[in-house]
Amino acid sequence: MERAKKHLSREVGLEIGSICGKYFLKLEDLHYGYWTDGLEVDISNLHIAQENYSKFLISHIPEAVKTILDVGCGTGGLARRLVEMGYEVDGVSPSPFFAAQGRDLLGGQTNIFECRYEELQTQKRYDLALFSESFQYLGMETALEKTCRFLNPGGYMLICDVFSKDIEGKGLQRGGHKLSKFRQVMTKYPFEPVEDLDITEETAPTIDIMGDVLRNVGEPIFHLGLRFLADRYPVAFKFLRWKYGKQVNKMREKYFNGDRTGETFKNFKSYRLVLCRKASSSNSPVGG
Repeated sequence: MERAKKHLSREVGLEIGSICGKYFLKLEDLHYGYWTDGLEVDISNLHIAQENYSKFLISHIPEAVKTILDVGCGTGGLARRLVEMGYEVDGVSPSPFFAAQGRDLLGGQTNIFECRYEELQTQKRYDLALFSESFQYLGMETALEKTCRFLNPGGYMLICDVFSKDIEGKGLQRGGHKLSKFRQVMTKYPFEPVEDLDITEETAPTIDIMGDVLRNVGEPIFHLGLRFLADRYPVAFKFLRWKYGKQVNKMREKYFNGDRTGETFKNFKSYRLVLCRKASSSNSPVGG
């Protein structure tokens, strides 16, 4: 039950982020930006940085790939680019909202499986399984077993996502499997490493953008909302403060304490592009 609530909360948060980003900033995607030299770290340039990210990711798709399974395809922005480039693409999304958005955007050019990746059932096989900031939300063992099953012999797995470093302490930025654990688990599966690139430096400025928005927009709105409740509904406000005061303080500390910065992100996280090739003679996980 708690796991289901966590998944729902995450999906709702992503959906709200997508709606706000699309309406206010004309963003097609939710992913990090890739900040190249000379690109000013400003929210007005976020759409450029996100486009850079998509180009960077696509540039690492091996030439032999024709069919792609886009796991966690979101609203379908990346899938649309891939289709336009001539790839045959299927998507996976557990969110009815994102799945509907993707179908509208792609106009039937892509089949979107509306389920969690761990629950996906299909007879189709692909040349590439793509995880663009979706791998962190999946159980590693199950995700790798599924990927082995869905890939053609000699197919590829491409992950571009956040991982957690093995250091003491915790940053405010949640998410990301332990990098050392990921590497350990990968040894159990028939994948041959092709590329492993650290792009933390190029993606971390996105956290500075997020922190700036929280400080200058989120926090004032948060406090104005509390003032409004205290003025208009004083009795209810006192009850809510008594009942949920600890949760409110925890949320204030999490989002508005000023520690959500690119430098903090770099201390605790490693953003990586990992490309692996499935052994051509293997159809299942080792020991599976």
